[in-house]
Order: sequence, then structure tokens, then C-alpha cells
Amino acid sequence: MRFNPLIVISIVLVTGLFGCASQNENIELHNIPTFRSPSPPETMSEAPPSVKEISEEAIGEMTLKKAVALALLNNPELKAFSWAIRAREAATLQARLRPNPEIGIDIENVAGAGAFSGTDQAETTISLSQVLELGAKRKTRTRAAIAQHDLSGWDYEIKRMEVLTQVSKAFTAVLSAQEALHLIEDVLGIGTQVVETVSARVKAGKASPVEETKVKVALASIEIKFERAKRALTVARNHLAATWGSRDPRFERVVGSLASISKIPSQEKLLQRLAQNPELARWAVEVSNRQAVIAVEKSQAIPDLTISGGLRSLSGPDDHAFVLGLSFPLPLINRNQGAVLEARHEFEEAKEAQRAAEVRVNTALTDAYNALTTASAELAALNQNVLPGAQETFEAVSTGYRLGKFSLIDVLDAQRTISEAKGQYLEALTNYHLSLADLERIIGESISPEPTNADKKITDEKKESTQ
Repeated sequence: MRFNPLIVISIVLVTGLFGCASQNENIELHNIPTFRSPSPPETMSEAPPSVKEISEEAIGEMTLKKAVALALLNNPELKAFSWAIRAREAATLQARLRPNPEIGIDIENVAGAGAFSGTDQAETTISLSQVLELGAKRKTRTRAAIAQHDLSGWDYEIKRMEVLTQVSKAFTAVLSAQEALHLIEDVLGIGTQVVETVSARVKAGKASPVEETKVKVALASIEIKFERAKRALTVARNHLAATWGSRDPRFERVVGSLASISKIPSQEKLLQRLAQNPELARWAVEVSNRQAVIAVEKSQAIPDLTISGGLRSLSGPDDHAFVLGLSFPLPLINRNQGAVLEARHEFEEAKEAQRAAEVRVNTALTDAYNALTTASAELAALNQNVLPGAQETFEAVSTGYRLGKFSLIDVLDAQRTISEAKGQYLEALTNYHLSLADLERIIGESISPEPTNADKKITDEKKESTQ
């Protein structure tokens, strides 16, 4: 049977894009173990993994779950936040401690004049003193340290969500770049075959040399896009490997499916889930922390009491006597009023920042939701109208070319149209998953697909069977 490149073009363009991706993983990304620094650091059983060791783990096919696990366990920035939590734990431990007692030695009546020129009249006093903190200083100091520890925990969670989003977006970018490269490879291969076919027709005198020039120009344009797609894939792979601290991506390819689309809850339901947002939770703790700082500064306005006691040795009569002491600063000038006022201003600042964060997060959710719904609507339009129309046009032009009703330029134009339509569909899929990653970061958790009517029916039937 005689080879017909037009039939091959049709088959490849129809199946080339959507047959490349395997099934998407049904996983809960937010429950994957994360690096937690040991306390104390000396309990680490081994040194942190090197970049080379991490790279050796990231070989073969890379799934989203594996990429997230590598990033959560090895991301350098996330590790830094983990050590910050341990530092705050140590600060809380320090805040609970009382002041140390002091021991003092005083020698009097030495190196004077006359009878006091030597050490015969020297009096030695050994005393022990202790500062008694008043105004609940230790209690308020501990409360503020605990609030700081809670803040560092929320900062860690914010960074963890950022890493999750970064990995999801980087993985989507690699998967999209792979699909784009596969699509262009298919078009490039068919374009090469078309050039060979047209060249043969020109040599046989059945086609004009102009047609050969045109298809070669079209092929050169595809080759440029192919090289550009290869570079884009290299950049995307590097960005993904960087999320787990590697400079050399050693995985062969990523495995996933961009065509996996879920039904997204309504915006009203998503707004109700904003309580999971770590940034909002952090600012609630920040306001409480500023209140604790006010209490700490107020307690500093109350002077501490220092008591002391000791034994004095009298050189003259060679006797001993006990000494007692009590000291109490007079808060006449410095009552810590400036620090108290500063803490109150910072408290008001925190409240305003909290309100600003609420507005910012709500706006970000609206933007991400609109981007997600826009991408979803674009996908629906492409599926219902653009892709079928481009396919029908290509098939009609291909048939007409074989019958002599259309020129080769018409065929190339139809080929370009369907290729661009599939590229637009791939771009819409990519935008959908990028917007989904932003939305999950904002609400602080994964978005579980809403059950369809069929799912609800199955669930109801199971309930009835168990009753």
C-alpha cells in the first residue's frame, strides 16, 4: 500500500498529546512527612545528606508524591525554619529560669593609714544575695516566649505550604514541557516526511519547486520550536530539582496526567475554609504575642527586690557577726514607660497587619478562583468547539488534497491550526493546575474533588445496604 503522509499526520495529531501522560496519582500531598530538626542538635545520628546523596535518590521516573517527599525532607529553606523552631524552644526554656544567686566577698579596713595600714584591722564579709522578681516577670516572660515559639511554628507551616506549592508548580511545568516537546516531536517527524514526499513529487515533475520551498520553510519553523521546547524542558527540570536542593536533575521523566480535572467547590465554600490558611493563623498568634509583650514591659516597671545575707569576720576582737541586706530600686524616673508605649503601638500595628492579611488572602483566593474557573471554561470550549472543529477541518482538507481540490498550503495550514489548538489546550491545562496549586496554598489544604451525582448514588446505595 502506498504511503500517504496526510493520513499519518491526522492520526498522530489526534493521539499524540493525550496518550503521553499516565494516570495521575490519587495522593494526599499535605500529609507527607517533613524534615524536623532534632532537639538537641547533638542527637542527630548522622550528618545531613549531601547534594550528591539527594540527587542519587531522585533517579528514574519522578512522581509528584516522590518530588514532594524529597522537597519536604531536603529543602534547605524549610530546614532553616525547622531550626528556628528549636531556637524558640530553647528561648522558652531560658525564659522559665529564675535569676542566679550571687556570692560576694568584701574586705574592709585594709591598706589605710596608721592602725589600718596593714591587714590587722581588716574585716571580711562573705555574703549571698538573691534577686526576687516581682510583678510576675517570669510568668509574663514565659508567656511571651511561648507565643514566639508558636509564631515560629506558623512561619514553618507557611514555608511548608510554599514549598508544597513550589513543587506542585515545578512538577506541572516539567510535565507540561514534556507534553509540549512530545507534540512538537510528532509534528516535526511528520513535517520531515511531508518534505520528503513533496521533494519526490518535485523530482517527478508532479509538483512545483515552490511547494518544496514552502514545506521546507514550515519544517525549519517547527525545528526552531523544537529546540526552544527542549531548552524549556531543561529549565523546568532544573527548577524542580532545586526544590529538594539538587543542582543536577537525575530523574528521567516525570509521570502524571494534566488531563485529570476535578470539580472545584464553590467560592463560598472555599471562603469558609480560609481558617486553615497558615498566614491568617499566624497573625492571630502575632496579636496575642504583642499582648504578651505589653505584659512583659509592664512587669519591668515594677522593681525587683534583692535580699542578701552573710558572715562578717572582725579581725580586731577576732569575732564573727551575721549581716543582712535588702535593696529595692526607686522607680522615680525610669518606670519603663517608653517600652510600654512602644509595645502598645506594636500591638496596634499587629492588629492592622492582621486585617490587611485578611484582605490580602481573600483577594488572593478570589484571583486564584477566577483564574481556575477561566482555565476550566477555556478547556471546556476547546474540547467542545475548537479541537473538534480543527480536526474536522484537517480531515476535510486532507481528503480534498488527495482528490486535487486543495493545495499543499491548505493542508499545512490545517496542520498548523490543529497543532496550535492542541498547544492552546495544553496551555489551558497547565494554567488550570498552576491555579489549583495557588488555591490549595491559600486555603492551607488539598482540595478534595466534590462527588458527582453518580458517586452520590453509589454512596446512597451503600448506606441503604448497610441499614
